[in-house]
Amino acid sequence: MMLVVLLPLLAEGDSPLSAGQQDGPLLLLLRSQRKFCLCAPLGAAHTLTGSAQGAQTLSLVVHSGTLCKANMAASCARTLTKVGLSFLESPAARRSGAFSYLLGNVGAHGSRRAYGTGGAGFRSKLLSGVRQGGGRVLGCAFLLGGGLGLYQTVKLSVQQHLAEEERKAPGGSLKLTLYQYKTCPFCSKVRAFLDYHGLPYEIVEVNPVMRKEIKWSTYRKVPILMVDGEVQLNDSSVIISSLKTYLVNKKKSMSDILRCYPEMKSVNDRGKEVIEYNNKYWLMLSEGETVAVYPQKEMQKEEMKWRQWADDWLVHLISPNVYRTTNEALASFDYIVREGKFGTFEGFFAKYVGAAAMFVISKRLKSRHNLQDDVREDLYKAVNDWVAAIGKNRKFMGGDQPNLADLSVFGVLRVMEGLQAFDDMMANTKVKYWYRRMESATLNHEGLNAEPYKH
Repeated sequence: MMLVVLLPLLAEGDSPLSAGQQDGPLLLLLRSQRKFCLCAPLGAAHTLTGSAQGAQTLSLVVHSGTLCKANMAASCARTLTKVGLSFLESPAARRSGAFSYLLGNVGAHGSRRAYGTGGAGFRSKLLSGVRQGGGRVLGCAFLLGGGLGLYQTVKLSVQQHLAEEERKAPGGSLKLTLYQYKTCPFCSKVRAFLDYHGLPYEIVEVNPVMRKEIKWSTYRKVPILMVDGEVQLNDSSVIISSLKTYLVNKKKSMSDILRCYPEMKSVNDRGKEVIEYNNKYWLMLSEGETVAVYPQKEMQKEEMKWRQWADDWLVHLISPNVYRTTNEALASFDYIVREGKFGTFEGFFAKYVGAAAMFVISKRLKSRHNLQDDVREDLYKAVNDWVAAIGKNRKFMGGDQPNLADLSVFGVLRVMEGLQAFDDMMANTKVKYWYRRMESATLNHEGLNAEPYKH
């Protein structure tokens, strides 16, 4: 923080000149090598520089140093206001013709030297001229400085308050950018986690055809989460586990946490190279932190089991259900085009050609995952199995608050909203009440109010 006050000097001098009152020195002017230094009892370094040729205008530059900037501004404002009022309240400042006298005094005595004697500095010839001739101008200058100091005080206090609130917020120091397809269930999982915990993030919607938004990345899938523009997190479950680990223990950096989730390359049953993360459902916590997050041993095992279930089974029921018939396939792609990032031609192509392609692909998926002829029955059974695992005595699988399994399952199911498959699921299963509670929890960022050790 820097505060600048314009101060007219009447004459140059080659020895110290102090100006004080009975309660101690207020100002101290020192001349050395045609430079001036002004010191005031503000508790920090104050530097005043300028040419010493007759009546000059110097800049008083106040640096906050190691002091609190807001306190520095307040102290400076009080002192400058005190100085200004002392000049304006003097009898000489009220006499008419004072400013004309000041200019005449400068012209006649511009080359005179002024001397001071410590506590009696107000009687020196320099400040005598100021008091008798230019007190009003100088007083207004100091009052202006005091006003600026007051403005800085308020401004810096507000900034400090906002910064403190940001530090208190979980993950408030992280800048998060999510590269996604809005209708992708894996991306929806990550958004559910971020929304529930109230973590601010930016969204970059990726064009599913060209994917130019992620051309900088060797990892060509979504979601991708960039942390502070430097650390890249891939895979929805790795993203969630990494962020949850960070929220529990912020002493670890995201780079350090990411090293705990090494990539494992392998070849799947179709001969395609894939990247996996064998420990992606684990949180990287100490024994004490693990007990704090999972008071009962079975809680951790249960959470990991159902997170994996969401990835390995539930997510594969989405496509066969939303593309079950040609009409449902068209409705699904109409929604995808409307919510996604497509050009005019791309949107037309995606809606009709994509819908036809996905209708065919969904039949293959049904065969690959051994689904029933009516794939709705598999969806209903899966959702009811989830509700049964929660039980009648818990609001969520996490108890009174959602855990990572709740957020994962909710994120997967949410992508069907607005489609026939979603309406059928809500009407023919017992998931409705849990789903609405999850909807409220994420919308209201209820994770912000969870126990401190979980953040």
